[in-house]
Amino acid sequence: MSGSNSPDDPPDGHLRHGGLRGDGRRRSPGELESEVLASLWATERALTPTEIQAAIGGLAYNTVHTILKRLYDKGLVVRDADGRRGAYRPAKDAAQLTAEVMHQALDRGPDRVAALQHFVTGLGPDEERALRDLLGEGPDA
Repeated sequence: MSGSNSPDDPPDGHLRHGGLRGDGRRRSPGELESEVLASLWATERALTPTEIQAAIGGLAYNTVHTILKRLYDKGLVVRDADGRRGAYRPAKDAAQLTAEVMHQALDRGPDRVAALQHFVTGLGPDEERALRDLLGEGPDA
C-alpha cells in the first residue's frame, strides 16, 4: 500500500523536505544521522552536503548541513583535507562505530558479564562461530 497521494510525493520509505517520510512521520535526528553516515560509508571519497542530499533524497540542504555539523561536533565525521571545500568523510568505519556503541552500552549497565551473556545467546550460528574464532576458540585455534 502506497503512502503517496500525488505523483510529486516520494515513494514510501523515502524522506521529504525536513525529514518527513511519505507517511508524514518525522524522522528522529538519530535516524537522519545514520542515513548521512551510511551515505558516507558507501563511498571511498569525501562528499559535499549537496552530494549527500542527492544520495539520501528528499532532505533540504540546510537539514543535511545541520546533521553534518552535529556529526562533526560528535567527532563522527571530518572535513576533507584534500582540497574539496565543504566535503566530509566518516571519522570511523561502520564496524568501529558499532563496537564503540557496544562498549558504551556495556559501560552503562551494572553487570557487563550478564549483558554479554544475554547478547551472545541471541547470536546466530555464523556469528557465534566468528566470535569463537576471534576469541581463539574456533577450529583454527
